[in-house]
Amino acid sequence: MSQAPKEQPSYPGKQESRREFLKQSSALMALALTPPLVVKAGENDEAIAGVFEKIPVSLDINGKAYHLSVEPRVTLLDLLREQLALTGTKKGCDHGQCGACTVHVNGQRINSCLTLAVMQEGKQITTIEGLAQGDTLHPMQEAFIKHDGFQCGYCTPGQIMSAVACIREGHAGSPDEIREFMSGNICRCGAYDNIVDAVMEVKKGGHTV
Repeated sequence: MSQAPKEQPSYPGKQESRREFLKQSSALMALALTPPLVVKAGENDEAIAGVFEKIPVSLDINGKAYHLSVEPRVTLLDLLREQLALTGTKKGCDHGQCGACTVHVNGQRINSCLTLAVMQEGKQITTIEGLAQGDTLHPMQEAFIKHDGFQCGYCTPGQIMSAVACIREGHAGSPDEIREFMSGNICRCGAYDNIVDAVMEVKKGGHTV
């Protein structure tokens, strides 16, 4: 004849300690299995936030002094278009391949999408908005109009800024030379011949650019 199992005594404190031990063990196991990169990313959160704090930058844009506060990751192009509403400088490829965003920095042409705004501290920047003198167009702007150097017009600001620089750099001696030194400016309408004619006219006219 079988006997009924004896009732086991209850030890509440012991069971609670066991549960706590299992919880802690699981937590430690999860931490051990977490990829080191994730752990590192969490540790760097505060540092990353600090990097993106805005910093002051002073620029001379089209003859006007600006004292701005920008994030270090902001490009000069985005600063001009989005923060200062100087939308004459166009955003094309955003990879420095089309030249639509060409501006002058201390007289040198650059692709504004490839440089950070904070790198231009204290420099003089000229955009297409700063090329004319009041209501008087720049000779290159007049020549583009005369020779129909634009069709849709989207690339025109960058083309004109490069064309001015091309003459200043001494690279407008012939149509072939102009084509070579303006090859970084893409015109999807194919107005290249008209653009070259405009640059040649300004060069031959001896205009101050």
